[in-house]
Amino acid sequence: MYLHREGKKIILLVSLLLVIAIASVLFLNMHFIWQCLILVPTVILYLLILWFFRVPVRSVNFNDKLLYAPADGKIVVIEETTENEYLHEKRIQISIFMSPLNIHQNSYPIGGKVLYTKYHKGKYLVAWHPKSSTDNERYTIVVEHQNGTRILIRQIAGAVARRICNYSRPGENVKQGEELGFIKFGSRVDVFVPITAKIVCQVDQISRSKLTVLAEL
Repeated sequence: MYLHREGKKIILLVSLLLVIAIASVLFLNMHFIWQCLILVPTVILYLLILWFFRVPVRSVNFNDKLLYAPADGKIVVIEETTENEYLHEKRIQISIFMSPLNIHQNSYPIGGKVLYTKYHKGKYLVAWHPKSSTDNERYTIVVEHQNGTRILIRQIAGAVARRICNYSRPGENVKQGEELGFIKFGSRVDVFVPITAKIVCQVDQISRSKLTVLAEL
């Protein structure tokens, strides 16, 4: 387990706040109730921030014939749809909702070459809203496997999440399970897989990045 680099600034800020709170309790002549009102919320906030930016170390023997979950969370959508941004064809959309308590590091569900990346400004609808995939702030990535299969991954901001961090670059070769990006404070990730893929996950299933198999390609 380690802390993600995207949390560096906010962890330093909250750490400073915690030091100030502790110093206030130790050196100022306050009533015990005031000490609790200052110290307890600060400690809770500090622990929540550390919890949010945690990243587990997962050792996985990947299979390039399988599509792995790109995020921790809950599978909320599995449906046939038409992907109109890049692929322009019918696909099966698998959506994973991440609550603020989930791991928020995202990973590549397959390895291959990054063909396309694009950032879209947008709204901040709740992540489970049907239109969040097309109307919210989002980042789209397309990866082409060596066998020619193209997978579109979409990071979506929600009502709480206000920053999408994406590390993909067009033309680069990426490995299955490698870090794709990070979404701060809850959101959603959509994966668009070929109609011919065999879906092996189900709605309401809890997903684990790099561990949960979504489909067989």
